[in-house]
Amino acid sequence: MKKCIGVSLVFLLAAAAVAQQPTNPPSQPAAPAPANVSKPGAPASGTPSKEDRASAYYHYSMAHIYEELVSVYGRSDLANKAIDEYRAAIQSDPSSEFLNNGLAELYWKTGRIRDAVLEAQDLLKRDPGNLAAHKLLGRIYLRSLGDMQSGTQSQNVLKLAIEQYQEIVKLEPNSVEDHLLLGRLYRLNNDMGKAETEFKTAIKLQPDSEEALTTLAYLYNDEGDANRAIQTLSSIPEGDRSAKLYSALGYTYEEQKDYKNAVTAYRKAVALDHDNLDAMRGLAQNLLNDGQLEAALAEYKIIADANPEDPQTYLNMSEIYRRTGRFDDALQTLQKASSMVQDSVEVPYRTAAIYEVQGRYGEAVQVLQDLLKKTEKPDNNYNSGERNNRAIFLERLGTVYRDQNNIPLAIETFRKMLSLGDENAKRAYQEMIDTYRDAKEWQQATAVAKEAVGRMPQDRDLRMVLDSQLADQGQADKALADVHSMLKGTPADRDIYIALSQMYSRLKRWPEAEQAIDKATQLSSKPDDKEYALFLHGSIFERQKKYDQAEQMFHQVLSLDSQNAMTLNYLGYMMADHTSRLEEALSYVKRAVQLDPANGAYLDSLGWAYFKLGNYDMAEEQLRKASQRMANDPTVQEHLGDLYQKTGRLKQAAAHWERALEEWAKTVPAEVDQESVAKTQKKLESAKVKLARESSYVQQQK
Repeated sequence: MKKCIGVSLVFLLAAAAVAQQPTNPPSQPAAPAPANVSKPGAPASGTPSKEDRASAYYHYSMAHIYEELVSVYGRSDLANKAIDEYRAAIQSDPSSEFLNNGLAELYWKTGRIRDAVLEAQDLLKRDPGNLAAHKLLGRIYLRSLGDMQSGTQSQNVLKLAIEQYQEIVKLEPNSVEDHLLLGRLYRLNNDMGKAETEFKTAIKLQPDSEEALTTLAYLYNDEGDANRAIQTLSSIPEGDRSAKLYSALGYTYEEQKDYKNAVTAYRKAVALDHDNLDAMRGLAQNLLNDGQLEAALAEYKIIADANPEDPQTYLNMSEIYRRTGRFDDALQTLQKASSMVQDSVEVPYRTAAIYEVQGRYGEAVQVLQDLLKKTEKPDNNYNSGERNNRAIFLERLGTVYRDQNNIPLAIETFRKMLSLGDENAKRAYQEMIDTYRDAKEWQQATAVAKEAVGRMPQDRDLRMVLDSQLADQGQADKALADVHSMLKGTPADRDIYIALSQMYSRLKRWPEAEQAIDKATQLSSKPDDKEYALFLHGSIFERQKKYDQAEQMFHQVLSLDSQNAMTLNYLGYMMADHTSRLEEALSYVKRAVQLDPANGAYLDSLGWAYFKLGNYDMAEEQLRKASQRMANDPTVQEHLGDLYQKTGRLKQAAAHWERALEEWAKTVPAEVDQESVAKTQKKLESAKVKLARESSYVQQQK
């Protein structure tokens, strides 16, 4: 500190000595232009009468000293003195851009943003080509943008920042940094074409700029064009790639759901930079994405050792423990995360999810109710994030009630989502419809669909849900006509063709179903969209008993996303039911259950695969779990019946077959597999005959 002050005092004495010289000081790059002054040290007020460069230099030197002292002590009085000295220097040389720019910069550094803006704007009025003034305004707007919430004011400041950097790149066209900044501003403004142009200009100026290449690649990722992103990043030879570039490659492969290549890229990033925790996190996440759970866990443990205060690491570890059935470890890890984050909402939410998987429904309900109470506002004045969180909590609580077959409480809970915004209300209606459908309460499901359309008549998705309900209940022509009327000949028709394919499939109108799904596939540009279209095409083939074609479609989905749970489940169940490749079938279903351990349909598939393999104990365990979550599902009841018959419990088998037939009788025709109904009826009749004979024999023996 003393050394800094000593230097400043020496500088002050030198400046004063120069001011007393009868001749002008030597020209220096940092000095202002010659000025007309009356004498050295002239006061800040008054108009200078003759040229006197020494006075301007003296006041600038004093201003510079005060600026240094402000940086040391942070005192506002010193800042004011620096400003006064700048003003005195400018009076001695009003036309000096150097001095005016210095004053504007000082205003900005000392937090007088409005004065800084006014000073810079005044400079630009006199000289529109003043690069320093443009850069100052650009920096001010950038900082203001970072301090603001999204909204109209933020958009206005973004526009002002863009205007300044547009001028900056005109005045300084060879600056890579300026082109990158302008491109990022365009990207923030969703002007992707202009952003791409700026990033490409930066690359043209510096072809090996990793900053420019990675920024352009991230832009392509935002646009869903991962192939171009990979091409951009791959333009740097492997031997010249840094950890940063490999991390960008890893992220890009992750966006493509090419998790194996993502893992390879992140491994190379970590090898080049052992301390790069972001690259390590990317590696761990993609090992998890690829289903390499133990390898992912090992990486997260390394990250936890390196940064033991990162709660997200423990949250990810808890997910691995959950998916591998180590629920006690999962809960303990969540408690570690909770101790690092006050008032966490994610920890209790994940805790409830684990309780649900364990069948500890009462505890799951209690945790979620406490979470809702904790985040409740008496005036219901929630911001967007709070509304979405409450909707997620309510949706989870509703599904727990549904798993308990408590339909009234599930519906009541989902209804509470209706006041939390249109998207949340839309999800609430879909959950209510699904709940009533699962309970075979078809009229109530249709009534809710009508209510939803009445509330949001412009929502195309809800209209299609209602049409699907009407088609299931015998009004197929009217429903299909309404869905067809929504087609506009645009890419947005994809979702309509998806709905048509599902409706035609449920009506067993296979040619129309295949035509519709083909059109949906053609309009699917995003990876997720393409996966879903291929999955539906596979399900249409499976329902027609075209198992080879169905399997081909499902494998196409898995080539795009190896962790697609519903595809893994569907493929595994189909193979267990119709092929001899039972171990392979089991492996697919196990992966699906790992991804979603509370899914009753997946548990049923797992139980059925074990049954077909002759592992009846494991089959019974999984089928019982499935029945707890899907008691009204006839297929689950049929499977339990088959298991009990195979293990010599014919009376229990008959009870479950009878329950399966009862549930099929309540089901709309579109969901009934008549072949399964006939087989189950035959098995039940045979069982009843056998049970009657056994009963008669017992009576005779008595």
